[in-house]
Amino acid sequence: MSLTVLSVSYSLAHVSRRTAGGAEQVLATLDEALVRAGHRSLVLAPAGSRCEGLLIPAQVPTGILDDEAKCEARRAFKKLLDRALNDYTVDIVHMHGLDFIHYMPQCDLPIVVSLHLPLSWYDLEALRRVQSNETLVCVSDAQAQTAPRDLRVDAVITNGVDLSRFHPRQNKSNYVLAISRICAEKGVHLAIDAAERAGVELIIAGSVFGYSEHLDYFESMIRPRLNEHIHFVGLVGGGHKANLMSGARCLLAPCLAPETSSLVAMEALASGTPVIAFPNGALSEIVIPGQTGFLVNRSEEMADAIREVDSLSPTACRHEAEARFSSERMFGEYMDLYRSLLASQNVALLAAA
Repeated sequence: MSLTVLSVSYSLAHVSRRTAGGAEQVLATLDEALVRAGHRSLVLAPAGSRCEGLLIPAQVPTGILDDEAKCEARRAFKKLLDRALNDYTVDIVHMHGLDFIHYMPQCDLPIVVSLHLPLSWYDLEALRRVQSNETLVCVSDAQAQTAPRDLRVDAVITNGVDLSRFHPRQNKSNYVLAISRICAEKGVHLAIDAAERAGVELIIAGSVFGYSEHLDYFESMIRPRLNEHIHFVGLVGGGHKANLMSGARCLLAPCLAPETSSLVAMEALASGTPVIAFPNGALSEIVIPGQTGFLVNRSEEMADAIREVDSLSPTACRHEAEARFSSERMFGEYMDLYRSLLASQNVALLAAA
């Protein structure tokens, strides 16, 4: 049975394969998979987003993303979401944004909410008040384990990546890589510390979003340290990203916040590139110490691990990605959830008739 899924992004983040946000990349992956499988995909996202299905573009603020901009974006999303549900026949609504509660539709359709960020970042009281037609999905076991006892988590569906976009190579270049949003909780300054201590070249890729704290962090903690050995290349995607991944000796992930997932770590493993990470949240589930990378607690330990990383096998990294982190597996689990929710809805409707 063909389904129509309306996916709703975070109100201030563009959806595309190139975006730095994991939630937006997961949405883009599911959108592409839905279209490829013959389903109808509708995507409500900021104008300028790129998707395979039908984009419902929201005109949202750009530049400095302050509280006023957030409120304006949420109002635009609420208006467009209500209009979309009136104009299209939709089977499933799938919410991906941190601020979803501000534009949650009032309808009887099954609504899936993927919680991509640490649960403490959400309005927990709002999550506790979810309705019977709303399904909360965590994206890793590590994230689900942080849920308060009175918070109903309905499913855990681990994120995945398109393995066909990444390929390992045996001959590595002599640089290490960090790819993330450029903000304090990602610990990019600690990646610089580790690379300098290990005496290796570091390439930093990612986006500096227009939040004042992100801009301040880049200007004070990152830009002054850029030189002939520490490079910032901005946002990367497509073949450029795949080449950077496969050529790197390792990926550094010194995240200071509890990671709910790490698509970039999965992409690195798919590229045959080991991951050296702080054991925060799901990173401790993704990295197998001594096989696909190392888990460390400080930048000094990260530097030591860089010196040992050439002993790890690119083939072993790729095999682990194939076994656990395929986007096909992720899509299949979401499709099973969609169909289960629709079946339950139909049973309820028959019982009420």
